[in-house]
Amino acid sequence: MNLSHIEHLGIAVKSIEESLPYYEGVLGLKCYNIEEVADQKVKTAFLRVGQTKIELLEATSPDSTIAKFIEKRGEGIHHIAFAVPNTDEALQEVSEKGVQLIDKHSRKGAEGLNIGFLHPKSTLGVLTELCDNRDVK
Repeated sequence: MNLSHIEHLGIAVKSIEESLPYYEGVLGLKCYNIEEVADQKVKTAFLRVGQTKIELLEATSPDSTIAKFIEKRGEGIHHIAFAVPNTDEALQEVSEKGVQLIDKHSRKGAEGLNIGFLHPKSTLGVLTELCDNRDVK
């Protein structure tokens, strides 16, 4: 598989509004995009550190994956996302190597990326996302 870089680190937060003062005021980062991904029941905020992004994830529903994560583990790092040339091909490749998938095919995520998740049971406990920007203009 051809990983080009860490695309982003996903961090689960209770409130983006309450979290931004730390990232912007203390760390000096700048939030450049806030959007809701309705089908994933999440609101996201993106900040850039060099080539890598930080994605803050706020639940928009109590039954969302992020709400359940925070309830079980508290706020903190939720996932790591790697950039690949083609998410569907990468998902197929890791599946053939015996990795359990959450997504068998890519779906649309924040910022229009094609995304697919690998199950943490197969990735040493780390929720791993593969993503590409083939369709983003």
